[in-house]
Amino acid sequence: MPPSKVVLRFPAAIADKPIIYRLVKDYDLMINILKANINPHKEGMMVLEVTGERVKEGLDYLHRQGVAVQPLTEEIIRNEERCTHCGACTAICPTGALHFERPSMLVRFDGEACVVCQLCVRACPMRAMEVRF
Repeated sequence: MPPSKVVLRFPAAIADKPIIYRLVKDYDLMINILKANINPHKEGMMVLEVTGERVKEGLDYLHRQGVAVQPLTEEIIRNEERCTHCGACTAICPTGALHFERPSMLVRFDGEACVVCQLCVRACPMRAMEVRF
C-alpha cells in the first residue's frame, strides 16, 4: 500500500501521550516523521508519512484520541522558467528535496522528499518555488 502523508494537530492535553508508539505497536504501521513541532503543555503538529495495511484504523484511533487528522493536500512546485539555479533554496531545505546535481550544479527538486515546510518559497529570490493547494 502506498504511503499516505497526513498532518496531525493535537491539543496540549495529549501532547505527552505515546500516540505514535500506539500507531506502530497496535496497528502495525510504519511511520516516517517528516516534520514535527511538539512542546509540552502546548498544541502540537506533525507531518507523517504512514504506510501499512491498517492505516484507516490507525487514523480512526487518532480521531478518537482528539487528534485532528488532515491529508497533506498542499504541495510545492518549482517554476522551471523562473529558476536560475542560484541554490538559495538548497541551503534552507531540511529534507534535501532541493539539491544540486553534480557535476552540472543544476538545482533539482524531489517532490516526494518535500514536507511542504515552505522555507524554499520564502528563500527563493526569483519566486520559482510555489505552493499549490
